Amino acid sequence: DVSDPERLIQCPLVKHHRIRARRFPYHLVKCKKNNPEIAKKLATCPFNARHLVPQADLCDHIMKCNDKAFMEQDVVSRSCEPPQEQLNNGSTWQAPPCHEDWET
Repeated sequence: DVSDPERLIQCPLVKHHRIRARRFPYHLVKCKKNNPEIAKKLATCPFNARHLVPQADLCDHIMKCNDKAFMEQDVVSRSCEPPQEQLNNGSTWQAPPCHEDWET
């Protein structure tokens, strides 16, 4: 269950570390700092920074990542919104004149 902050998650850096979901982001930062050699071999998923995978497996992970669907859905919903100029078509606001001379 993704919404359970008490569930245990296995650390991708040190396999015997099991961390509560609510503490997982903090643990990743600390564990990366404490294990720089292991961290160098891992890549971060572009859809979810909590996903650390071996660099060689990143392309495969990106194709299968569950969070990719959320990102794609967000992009589609944004493309269906009206352009910004249509939202502000009734505005008559204009920037005030500027008399500053930055050269002097």
